[in-house]
Amino acid sequence: MSFYRYIEKLNPKIDEPLIPWIVDDLTVGWIRPSFAEHLRAFPSTLLVEDHRVVLHPEVQGFEARTDAMQEVNQSLVDAGTIPPLFEPYPVTPAGRDSALFTIDRASAAFYGIRSFGQHLNGYVRDGDDYKLWIARRAKDRLIFPGALDNMVAGGLPHGLGMTENLIKECYEEAAVPEELARKARPVGTVSYNRMSDRGFRPDVLYCYDLELPADFVPVNTDGEVEEFTLLPLQEVMSIVRDTDEFKLNCNLVLIDFFIRHGAIAPDSPEYLELVNGLRRPMMAPYEV
Repeated sequence: MSFYRYIEKLNPKIDEPLIPWIVDDLTVGWIRPSFAEHLRAFPSTLLVEDHRVVLHPEVQGFEARTDAMQEVNQSLVDAGTIPPLFEPYPVTPAGRDSALFTIDRASAAFYGIRSFGQHLNGYVRDGDDYKLWIARRAKDRLIFPGALDNMVAGGLPHGLGMTENLIKECYEEAAVPEELARKARPVGTVSYNRMSDRGFRPDVLYCYDLELPADFVPVNTDGEVEEFTLLPLQEVMSIVRDTDEFKLNCNLVLIDFFIRHGAIAPDSPEYLELVNGLRRPMMAPYEV
């Protein structure tokens, strides 16, 4: 098997129709026509046209747009069209700082908006080698129950700074104290464009490395992780390359770690394809 298969899985050729979601003449998402049909019930907020969905031009301002979309999505929840709501995500044509308003995380893929997350590789040194703390997701998770995961991984909700959110996620998922979490080193991003059951996902993951003391043992505090295991780097590489045990997007975060730490070297057969494939342009469903 190969590492590159995850680039292909997370960036498939999209051969189903998607229509743009337009706000202030900017494309902020891509929507399945079947979902757009549900949006026809809300003409005071969303105008469903033949080849696009437009936020009503009379709905202006961050708060007014957020409130209007909250009402739309709550109605869709009540109708059983989308899952229950729980966390605000930015709706943006660019980065998080360019948010025009928010919608709930549970609806993000239905609208095909950019979503942002943070994933952290927790590792300890073993002489010249590394060992990685690997999480196993609880079996009651809606997405990838029981799958392997990065030590810390979570979404980036609107209204929280990146450092603040990382500290929160580190404590909730692995009981990493704030003083230690602040030592996490930002090492870049990975991105991908994929179709899920809910819709289009142009996702960006901000990646971090955190060297941990040899006596540190992560402990989950929010019920999302069943167990943690400390594994040699080469064993983690074998799991990624030869199995499908990890939650799908976590494989990209780990492949990036392998490359940056020299475990996948420039003379490896897939090296160039992996380096180029880890960071795909966002919001380009027909160019991936």
